[in-house]
Amino acid sequence: MNPAPQPDDAPVALPITWELDLHTFRPSDLGELIPAYLAECRARGITAVRIIHGKGTGTLRETVHALLRRSPLVRSFRLGDEHTGSWGATLVSLL
Repeated sequence: MNPAPQPDDAPVALPITWELDLHTFRPSDLGELIPAYLAECRARGITAVRIIHGKGTGTLRETVHALLRRSPLVRSFRLGDEHTGSWGATLVSLL
């Protein structure tokens, strides 16, 4: 017996690690995704996170940074360096 097919917008379980790659997500998902991911990281004792948003036009990066500024879980954040993704990734320190 095959399981029932899942709709395209069904939640997908993500492995919770120190790294979140946004390349597979829609920009409209970020408002829920990033706060939930940070909360789950914090609950698991992960206090340093790298969010990969890509270099592109900067729109996605600005969206990520706006969400991080509003989060009560974020101690600080900065763009990556030459070893951590440069301006295509943001490094986040959680409280």
